[in-house]
Amino acid sequence: MNPLCSRCNRVVYPTEKVNCLDKYWHKGCFSCEVCKMTLNMKNYKGFEKRPYCNAHYPKTSFTSVADTPENLRLKQQSKMQSQVLYKEEFEKNKGKGFSVVADTPELQRIKKTQDQISNIKYHEDFEKGRMGGEGPPQHPQTPQQNTPPAYQHSAASQNYHFEPEPVRQAAAAAPPSSGKRYRAVYDYTAADEDEVSFLDGDMIMDVQQIDEGWMYGRVERTGQQGMLPANYVEAI
Repeated sequence: MNPLCSRCNRVVYPTEKVNCLDKYWHKGCFSCEVCKMTLNMKNYKGFEKRPYCNAHYPKTSFTSVADTPENLRLKQQSKMQSQVLYKEEFEKNKGKGFSVVADTPELQRIKKTQDQISNIKYHEDFEKGRMGGEGPPQHPQTPQQNTPPAYQHSAASQNYHFEPEPVRQAAAAAPPSSGKRYRAVYDYTAADEDEVSFLDGDMIMDVQQIDEGWMYGRVERTGQQGMLPANYVEAI
């Protein structure tokens, strides 16, 4: 059964049927609602399922609202609620500002470069300190090796008490006297039982080099002998 035209309510046959805006029209009935200009599928504009030409297409406009005391009160109330919600969210998220960063190859490369720069800077500062930086240099780490205990001295001369446990090779039996004398240039406090304390200006007798960073000698002032850092003394 053929549908009816939305304009004239007459039967629309297929040869003259226009299907648009969810309705059926005769080609002659498909016209502007205002000026009745015949339209086609290329130049019509639909509004509320009614065809219009471009000149008479209804223009949508905004409704102006007066700033009445009631509207102003509602506006201020909405603004205050927004501020309260913002502060609540801020307090909840306080201290949670850390974001998870993917460990990408680029970040790994940057991290490695920063580590290398830090390493170089540390060694530069260390060398400057050794060449005459301010304050006493950091005493080097005592060399340690897994060797059987071998350092034994009389308790009368050393006042040391050793437990039967492995000790460093640096604590081996006192080397034979070589007659070398050194003078302390910094104060040093023994950090281990096999080390010896001394003050700036003390004479160190019978000094024997153990390795690049450590020596073995006897403090003339106290008579105690043991290991001492090599960069805390100077040869006479």
